[in-house]
Amino acid sequence: MLSAAKLSKSIGSTDILKNIDVALQENETVALTGPSGSGKTSLLHILGLLDRPTTGTVNILGADTKALTEKERTTLRRDSMGFVYQFHHLLPNFDALENVAMPLLIQGKNKQKAYVASENLLKEVGLGHRLHHKAHQLSGGEQQRVAIARAIIHQPKILLADEPTGNLDTKNSQHIFELLIDLARKRNMCALIATHNDVLAGQLDRVITLSA
Repeated sequence: MLSAAKLSKSIGSTDILKNIDVALQENETVALTGPSGSGKTSLLHILGLLDRPTTGTVNILGADTKALTEKERTTLRRDSMGFVYQFHHLLPNFDALENVAMPLLIQGKNKQKAYVASENLLKEVGLGHRLHHKAHQLSGGEQQRVAIARAIIHQPKILLADEPTGNLDTKNSQHIFELLIDLARKRNMCALIATHNDVLAGQLDRVITLSA
């Protein structure tokens, strides 16, 4: 589903990543751990086609991304990948339903069908009663559930999450993490989830650790 070989990233004379090899299979959930500054976010950005490596290759769904045009990279990222971050990044002027529907609308999907699918997914994550609440009207855990729903509404093959529970308390962290894993597995996604929490990381299929 996703692989990288001999991946390196340098900024000036500083090596952010050096000779990283990664491979994820279908329906596999993998934790990405390591101390602050080890390059977890940089690796996720490169694998998610938000950045380019200095050296090395990234292969996504059989495509060598180095050979793709910028438009092709954007299309692959938009249609086949989902992203969840530590901070939810919800659009403040839109309600939960509109936020979740946004990826489908960007793809040009029918508006009514996009809203129906988004409502069903928000119900699945326990927010059927919060459809028309804006971000500031939701708790931190609720905001992150909306962000997760938005990340998977278009049924991506690959899910990348960067500290998705890092801004939540312990109880909410466990609940959100379990929800994220359950949704990914039900939909046969491969998921790479960066976390500092060893207890949460241990719940996934395997762990990749970056050294500083």
